[in-house]
Amino acid sequence: MLDEKIKEELMNIVGPENFTEAKIDMISYSYDAMGSKGNPDCAIWVTTAEQISKVMELANREEIPVTPRAAGTGIAGMTVPSYGGIVMDVMRMNRILDINIEDRVCVVEPGVVYADLQKVLAPMGFTLPTEPGSSVASTIGGNVGTNAGGLKGAKYGSTKDYVLGLKVVLPDGRLMKTGTRTMKTSSGYNLTQLFVGSEGTLGIITEIILKVVPLPQAATTGLGLFNSLEEAGNAVCQTMSSGVVPSVMEVMGRYLIQAINENTDLNLPDVDTMLLVETEAYTQPDADAQMEKIIEIFKQNNASQVNLAKTPQERADLWAARKSTYPVSARLNNSILVEDVTVPMSKLAQLFREFGEIIDKYELKVAMCAHAGDGNFHPLITFDARDEEMVEKVEKANDELFKLALSLGGTLTGEHGIGIVKAKYMTLEHGEIAMDVMRMIKHAFDPLNILNPGKMDLDS
Repeated sequence: MLDEKIKEELMNIVGPENFTEAKIDMISYSYDAMGSKGNPDCAIWVTTAEQISKVMELANREEIPVTPRAAGTGIAGMTVPSYGGIVMDVMRMNRILDINIEDRVCVVEPGVVYADLQKVLAPMGFTLPTEPGSSVASTIGGNVGTNAGGLKGAKYGSTKDYVLGLKVVLPDGRLMKTGTRTMKTSSGYNLTQLFVGSEGTLGIITEIILKVVPLPQAATTGLGLFNSLEEAGNAVCQTMSSGVVPSVMEVMGRYLIQAINENTDLNLPDVDTMLLVETEAYTQPDADAQMEKIIEIFKQNNASQVNLAKTPQERADLWAARKSTYPVSARLNNSILVEDVTVPMSKLAQLFREFGEIIDKYELKVAMCAHAGDGNFHPLITFDARDEEMVEKVEKANDELFKLALSLGGTLTGEHGIGIVKAKYMTLEHGEIAMDVMRMIKHAFDPLNILNPGKMDLDS
């Protein structure tokens, strides 16, 4: 619990109207989108870097934990307080500060929602192409904190590929600038990228310089139907080494297809696996030519059928199917666990096959999907949280999934982050020496361990 003097200081910094310890607010800030839990002592809404600086000076002096938070759409527990203290909500820092198309940059505050930025950029013919699945709600600050990727990662990469510079408040309250507005720099250590994916453990981001790219002028969208996830995985691997780089390659498995058909009127084909693919280019003939090569590869890998969207509505329906993944899967049981591992492209089919064996062993119902074009696998494990035996099976299957991904040369997370949920596996991926170096970096920035403690196994 915070004493009254600390509360009064916080209210003097942010204003009484931007401070809360009401029970209903504390409950709201105690969990994230996947249900990780931790109770704060209070929460504040900040609107300026100066306020953040003063709060961090206070927190550093009094050794009070601070957990930065934006939309709370994360699913690994990184925005949930591990040791109480202050939740710092940055959602009111939501201004687009500058867009300069000549320089191909925009500058935003951390609370800007991804979809809102896209709406402003689109009429100018530009985009931030990372396209996270939670784009209508997640913020740019959260995307930077987790190095979020998304539906178009096969061609355009993840958030790190577009962050040119930052302004950051350090744990002791100092305000630091990193990077530049230029397309490249080789000046000094790359501090900007150090903060991308740091999950709020090193500093609180107050301003972000982003590279933007031209919107594609043409797109072709198709759907390949396969008899197994493994065949679809082989098709993905062959496509991505063919010289054609699709913007989208999204795998959807049998239970997911069934859930979509049971809960929507999209009437998807009744098959084991679907592979949504899209090509983008400056001209329509170029996009079509790329798709023709992909169709040829799909057929070589036993696709039973390949359908192309012939109208904007057909394309919208295919995208609606993919974007309905989470809500329809959540209806399969009373609980759902959305996982996130990534493997080298050549190992994707093996990952699909061996994880299929794991879920068969534990008799689990899993809606399979993947950003397959960059090897990012997202099984949605559905279960009854009231059934202790089933919960134990889910935990064992999850443990085996992580170890399988690592054994294939993969990583624990492609875009969701580590947070609390995967912290215990960090040494398995990185080794003791790398973890020691990460902890040294954390200690150098935050010697009192007050900024988002308890995350990524950095406290040791």
